[in-house]
Amino acid sequence: MSFDADDAGSEPSPPLAKATEWVNLELDLGDGLQHYTRDINVMPQWAGSSWYQLRYIDPTNRDAFCDIENERYWTGPRPDIHGSNDPGGVDLYVGGVEHAVLHLLYSRFWHKVLFDLGYVSSSEPYRRLYNQGYIQAFAYTDPRGVYVNADEVVEKDGKFFHGDIEVRREYGKMGKSLKNAVAPDDICEEFGADTLRVYEMSMGPLDTSRPWATKDVVGAQRFLQRLWRLVVDEETGALRVTGDELSEDTLRAVNKAVAGVRDDYAGLRDNTAVAKLIEYTNFLTKTYPDGAPRAAVEPLVLMVAPLAPHLAEELWERLGHSGSLAHGPFPQADDKWLVDETVEYPIQVNGKVRSRIQVATDAAREDVEKIALADEKIVELLGGNAPRKVIVVPGKMVNVVL
Repeated sequence: MSFDADDAGSEPSPPLAKATEWVNLELDLGDGLQHYTRDINVMPQWAGSSWYQLRYIDPTNRDAFCDIENERYWTGPRPDIHGSNDPGGVDLYVGGVEHAVLHLLYSRFWHKVLFDLGYVSSSEPYRRLYNQGYIQAFAYTDPRGVYVNADEVVEKDGKFFHGDIEVRREYGKMGKSLKNAVAPDDICEEFGADTLRVYEMSMGPLDTSRPWATKDVVGAQRFLQRLWRLVVDEETGALRVTGDELSEDTLRAVNKAVAGVRDDYAGLRDNTAVAKLIEYTNFLTKTYPDGAPRAAVEPLVLMVAPLAPHLAEELWERLGHSGSLAHGPFPQADDKWLVDETVEYPIQVNGKVRSRIQVATDAAREDVEKIALADEKIVELLGGNAPRKVIVVPGKMVNVVL
């Protein structure tokens, strides 16, 4: 492609400008015949972002923006899945709050026109909207009220200074206007992209505003380091996993982790998914100091992959798999390991908790009462007297009234 020397100083022109006969016209509007030019800037900048999801469905089509059969397959109404009134559309749209009154409004208008013209089979562009919260951080203003670069502010004796000038600290949305943005490239260079992803997802619920704290990023890094050490020996680079059978405690732990993380991912609760993954990693680290069983480690690597894909892919390959884990099945939980064999009952005596007992989950009410009254502390409190009443709340507590 070549460019003329004058291109640098040329003005951008919309496609409508090529219709010169329509653009230029002469009219007599009461003050004689005059030359007029029609406005050719009639398409807002929202146009591209109002339908881009449709082009992804059929990106190489040179005859249409999207073949309707492709659109029907990917985003058309699915009454068999979503119910008889399903309008179709993309399953999930995640965006900031600002989108609701700008981009999404135009997007819906645009899609309705395409539907009325028969170019798409879905009457709505999106089935579900999920608004993510802001990332917040400290911002600083000088005596004039002008924002200064947050990364140039230092704290001295409980006060904040930008150079020699004392500044006032406030809290707000991270961004250019408040000069408190943190460059992702800098975090990636220091901690790695996976650490950044895990930290962002663990900050709090996705739909609420969350405070950024660079000092806390190291917590996500340490978690990933523990995961790496669980699989790979840091000194030799050798695999640390074993072929041992899983104990019942481990079977219970891995299945609970799989069930919980699957449910959290489906509900967009990435922060609680991270917490469960950390808990399970810590369990394996403590339970198997000399190397955890492969059957317990591989589900962990698969579950971490959506949050830390680079680390997970590397570990998956080191575990002996030739194909990418992105194409592998997500772990499934076995329901029989999701039910605890025992349950803890606090024992209250006249309204105060005096002891606790472990009882089989399926124990009958009479058996729970018998075990509670045989507890050493309760026997001592009874002093050989029979209680006036014993109330057993199944699975919850035992209340002894003297």
